[in-house]
Amino acid sequence: MRYAGLGLAFVSAWCFAFSGPMAKYLNAAGLAPIEAVWTRMAGAGLLLLAVLAVVRPRALRIPRSRLPFLGLYAVMAVAGVQSLYFVAITRLPVGIALLLEFMAPVMVVAWVRLVRKLRLAPAAYIGAVVAVVGLAIVVEAWQGMRLDALGLLLGLLAGACCAGYFLMNDSFGDDVDPLGLIAWGMAGAAVVLIPFARPWDIPWEAFTATAAPGGGLELPVLGAYLWMVVVATVTAYILGVNAVRRLSAAVGATVASLEVIGGAVVAWALVGETLGVFQVVGGLLVLGGALLAQTATASARPEPAVETGAPIVVGGQQAADQA
Repeated sequence: MRYAGLGLAFVSAWCFAFSGPMAKYLNAAGLAPIEAVWTRMAGAGLLLLAVLAVVRPRALRIPRSRLPFLGLYAVMAVAGVQSLYFVAITRLPVGIALLLEFMAPVMVVAWVRLVRKLRLAPAAYIGAVVAVVGLAIVVEAWQGMRLDALGLLLGLLAGACCAGYFLMNDSFGDDVDPLGLIAWGMAGAAVVLIPFARPWDIPWEAFTATAAPGGGLELPVLGAYLWMVVVATVTAYILGVNAVRRLSAAVGATVASLEVIGGAVVAWALVGETLGVFQVVGGLLVLGGALLAQTATASARPEPAVETGAPIVVGGQQAADQA
């Protein structure tokens, strides 16, 4: 089951890797970032809701007690991550925006230690420090933050929402079907973003055009959109949520970091974006630090002072199963 989860997480990361580059095509055709996010969430949500209504209607049933959880999931884990990231890539290269978003594993470590009160190995803290140092190298902090400051802030906020995505996927119970959660989460995100995206003002004729962002490969905008919806959204989310359910928020977030590499490769191949030496070296440190920190959480133990009558749960599994 663990190997199946790792496989799902790996494929999910590479599916997500197409998100930023495909969004660039929509931006190049005239859609604002928030408009691109809305069309993505609305298209993916409607597609998944329609399919589930036919083949698995029970998956769409959400217990009333879970509605607040669903609302938070739609706002933070879906709308927050996607909107902040899509705006960030208009101010930063895709690879750097992804690195900022994937500070999420370090944020997950902080949550596990400070909120869940689990004792972590020293490697967790070392990994977090390494990741932060790597991020400083990525943005060339010694040059006075030459990268766009607002883009950096948006990328880090996307990372905070991404951490919430992994933690929430790891915490909901068996009374909620993962497919139903994803479908309603996407549809809910689209509804939440309506006042900001103003879909009635979207230049829909852009989907009949072709685009070549940054002088890269020319593609039909509609083709890029459909790939983003079907592969980089519906498929990626379904595989990602099921992967975290089989692994843990910590391990799932670590494997998902491969999206950074995949996104940089896809952006290079399609839109001609490249990273400098410092970005490559710093990116490797970020990923290495995140991996070290997350690996350490696998052996997390509850604080000795915490005693309850129920089993302590670590990353979706009992602590005894992790030992």
